Amino acid sequence: MQQLPLPLEHRPALGREDFLVSSHNTEAVAWIDRWPDWPTVAVILYGPGGCGKSHLAHVFSACADAPVVQGEANLVLDPPVLLAGHRALVIDDADAGLDQVSFFHLFNSAREAGCSLLLTASAPPSVWGLTLPDLRSRLNTAPTACISDPDDTAMAAVLIKMFSDRQLRIGTDVLDYLVRHMERSFEAARTLVQNADRISLAEQRPITLPLVRRLLQQDERMEAS
Repeated sequence: MQQLPLPLEHRPALGREDFLVSSHNTEAVAWIDRWPDWPTVAVILYGPGGCGKSHLAHVFSACADAPVVQGEANLVLDPPVLLAGHRALVIDDADAGLDQVSFFHLFNSAREAGCSLLLTASAPPSVWGLTLPDLRSRLNTAPTACISDPDDTAMAAVLIKMFSDRQLRIGTDVLDYLVRHMERSFEAARTLVQNADRISLAEQRPITLPLVRRLLQQDERMEAS
């Protein structure tokens, strides 16, 4: 009989010591290390889903004592409330379609208050579809850093961290196989680790090479269909 996995929340480690620095994210990390010596009010980190933007944003939040605002469509920002008593503010998913007028006021208020804005997004601001010219101008001139998909070394480190976050251990044979055969993206790694954890718990078995091979073959069949 299979054990039914309970839908418990998974909370990944978000400390600086848990962030993996590699060639795909060194520029982004350099901007975090450079704060508060930024040449402009805002710095924008962008990249594909699961690439580590939110993790790095939380690292910055901790070191700068900066509140984190989760971006969402039509969200109206309140600059006096958000900036009060802070030297920095983080907006995660700043390209989610925030209310542009309040976003523009936040930018100006932060500049007047000497406050920094760290923005994360899936793409550079030039493709956010901004219709407010002044806001578009300010964001297009802000420094940006792209966090790209990982190389082999970074992919292996990310997988180790994701499994460790779930208190799971994998062998080097499993790790080598995944790095060589899985889709090269953080989002794919996150989904695979989640599914491996679920199946391992349901079947009450460790995460072995046959298990992850089966997972990847299932993904290939789903893509083919």
